[in-house]
Order: sequence, then structure tokens, then C-alpha cells
Amino acid sequence: MESLIDLCRGKALRREPLAHAEALELLRMPAEKIMPLMAAADTVRRHFKGNRISLCSIINARSGRCPEDCAFCSQSVHHKTDIPEYELVDAQTITAAAGQALKNGAHKFGIVTSGKGPANSAAEFTALLERIRDMKDSVSIHRCASLGVISEHQAAALKEAGLAEFHHNIETARSFYPNICGTRSYDENIGSIRAARKAGLRVCSGVIFGMGETPEQRVEMAEELRALEVDSVPLNFLNPIKGTRLENAAPLKPLEILKIIAVFRLCLPDRDLKVAGGREVNLRDLQSFMFFAGANSTMVGNYLTTTGRDAAQDLQMLKDLELEAVD
Repeated sequence: MESLIDLCRGKALRREPLAHAEALELLRMPAEKIMPLMAAADTVRRHFKGNRISLCSIINARSGRCPEDCAFCSQSVHHKTDIPEYELVDAQTITAAAGQALKNGAHKFGIVTSGKGPANSAAEFTALLERIRDMKDSVSIHRCASLGVISEHQAAALKEAGLAEFHHNIETARSFYPNICGTRSYDENIGSIRAARKAGLRVCSGVIFGMGETPEQRVEMAEELRALEVDSVPLNFLNPIKGTRLENAAPLKPLEILKIIAVFRLCLPDRDLKVAGGREVNLRDLQSFMFFAGANSTMVGNYLTTTGRDAAQDLQMLKDLELEAVD
């Protein structure tokens, strides 16, 4: 196993893709081999990303009433969950949240809206553009947005308004996707990612683990993201929400999560690897290990409908690890 780890570390340092079988064997390795695997991933992270950690925050700018049927999502109308529902918040609310994110140590801030995308509401898309322009004028922070499915024309308009990065997850492997979402096609997800790329936006796209996918499908996800050449890859770990189809899903074990992070670092050696949703409830006391497993980014503050931990704790964690937050 150590020889395989050494082989994959060398490939990653040369930006060479891992063979499917190699990545799969790493994911299936026993727990007692986790430290050599993490050491290899940490070497690759430090080689490409140094000691700097990217922190981002988001605002749930429109909540609930989403027509999509994503199995994990508390905001879907197909589920019965106890979450707040509201229309697009005003510019002042977004700008204030962006300013608070900056105070919390984040250098990126994302506007997130529920729903399939802005295609059916020209007025709301115009309002979103105005909010992006206002944030650009008011807060010196990297501007992101997660708005669902977008067209090339919309991507270009977002870029012109001052957006720097567009986020749209592939969610899971293509082969597993029909088990998760039936109201939006996998190719629509891919199309939005490519539209953002064509517009010159930085692209953030990742996945959710723990929804019932196999190790083979986890490797499939990494290969898809590598082929798409996305810039940032959020790794989310299911935090089951009561009322959703996945409310009874078994949680992933912390060491399994660390293996996933490490293998994704070796598969995507020079990408930003962001541990996002579910880290607090799934990693628990092992949260700091995510950086030694290869992550160079994480979210601070709250998520869409679940709470994160206090940003000061995350900043102290970076200080204790002698890592530096990107400013």
C-alpha cells in the first residue's frame, strides 16, 4: 500500500491523472493506513498551495419553495421541513453580510438562491445583477454566486456586473444522479459550468458524499471534475435533514471522510479543495485533520439552512496549525 501511495503522490506532484483503479484502491484502504495517505496528500497540498487557506462565506439570499426534488435538500417543495421561506433579500442585507464575512476572516462571499435558476424571472435576474454591482462598490471581497442553472448570456451578464466566481455543483456521479434528482438533468449542471467558464468566470463545482454512492462513483466524481477543469471543488458531507428523502442516511465515519479528502487531493492536485457542508457534524474533533488530508479551503459561518460554528473558532484553528488565511 505504501508503494501505491508513493506512486500516486509522484503522479500528483507532476499533475498526472491517477488511474481509476489506483484511486479506488486508495479509497478502499484500511483505516490503519490513513496517516501515510494523509501525509502524501499534505505534501501535494503544500507543493501547490503552500500554507495559505482560503475561507469563504455565503448568504441564503432566497430561501425555500424550490421546485427541484433533490433528495438531500431542505428547501425543496417535495419535502416537509421546518426552514424559513422568503424571497430575494435586499441589497443592504447582502452587503452587510458580505462585510461581516470579511470581518470573520473570509476573502470570498457567495450569494446563494433557491430554485432551478433565474431563467423564468428576468426581473429577479436584473435585481441579482444590481446586488452584485452594489456589493462590488461597497465591500472589497471576492464575489461569488450560486444561482442554479444559467445560460451563456446570463453568465456573461454576471461577469459584466462584477461577479468573479460562479458555483454550481455536479452533486454526485452521473451514474448515481438519477437517485438524487429527477427534475434537473446532469447535462444541465454541466452546461452551467461550461457557460460560466466561457464567460471568463472562475468556476466552483463540487459534490456531496454520504448519499448512498459507491467508492467507484466517488472516483467517477473526481474524474468528472478534473475533466471539467473547475477551479475550486467543495467537498460536502451529508448532514441529513429531517423531512428530506435522506433524513435516515447513515453518517460517514470521520476517517472515511479524511480518506475521501486525501484521494481528491491526489486526483485534483492543483485545484482549490474546499471542505464545506457537514464538516462540523461529521468530522467533529477531527476537523483540523482536513488540512493535513489535503484541503486548502473551508467555509466559515453558517450554511444555507444549518448552522456552522463560530468563525473565531476556525480562525483559532488555523492559528494553532500555523496556517495562514488568504486575505
